[in-house]
Amino acid sequence: MAPVDTDERDALAAAAGGAAKRAYVRRIFSEIAPRYDLLNHLLSANIDESWRRRAIGALGWERAPVGTYLDICSGTMDIAALLAAQRGFFGQVICADFAEPMLRAGAFKIRGSALRPVVADALRLPLPDGISAGAIVAFGLRNFEDLDAGLGELRRVLAPRRRLVVLEFTTPPNPLVRVLYRTYSRHLLPIVGRVVSGHRSAYRYLPASVAAFPDAPNLAMRMEQAGFTAVRWELLTSGIAAVHWGERAA
Repeated sequence: MAPVDTDERDALAAAAGGAAKRAYVRRIFSEIAPRYDLLNHLLSANIDESWRRRAIGALGWERAPVGTYLDICSGTMDIAALLAAQRGFFGQVICADFAEPMLRAGAFKIRGSALRPVVADALRLPLPDGISAGAIVAFGLRNFEDLDAGLGELRRVLAPRRRLVVLEFTTPPNPLVRVLYRTYSRHLLPIVGRVVSGHRSAYRYLPASVAAFPDAPNLAMRMEQAGFTAVRWELLTSGIAAVHWGERAA
């Protein structure tokens, strides 16, 4: 068996969770920030934009178009900018991420005062209880050091009967699609990611973190256990990704 290099070992250890995950995730996303948007669109063949639009559609922002919304693990603020650009949206979006270089890489997307970036850990948000008319996490929940604690924190900052939306990669339920997706994510994706980003392990972490993350039914169960009601989900692109949504109880 070929030896596993140090970078790959770190990626696999972080994907498994534990104390090392927070530091690893913050470091790698800070390092790949300059090429992050390019790689997202390249590796997904631009399908990721339609996924983000579906997630915004599930948010129900029309019920409070002047409210304060949260984009957690905001990264380069892609989905926050898309939300702010919706016709009839007059609110603000707080864009929280603990990797400051990611927010800086997306600073050009800020239009007027609709987007408000803040460097903050998703498990320790510097926000009062019930401040948000809605929250969205796009491709960030599987990076939480503690999934259940993170869901509890998101519930805390939501106003009653307001919605949390989670857009995340998942494990395709169809066996053939699952084999094809795993082959792509474990072999081709790390090569392309490494060449374009120049980072040795970041795109090995991605498939490992997806494999360690709950599948769609189990994520829905975890959301319910965290105090969300009316939890539903929809598989996207043959189950490569999924969008979940649920509301904070009154």
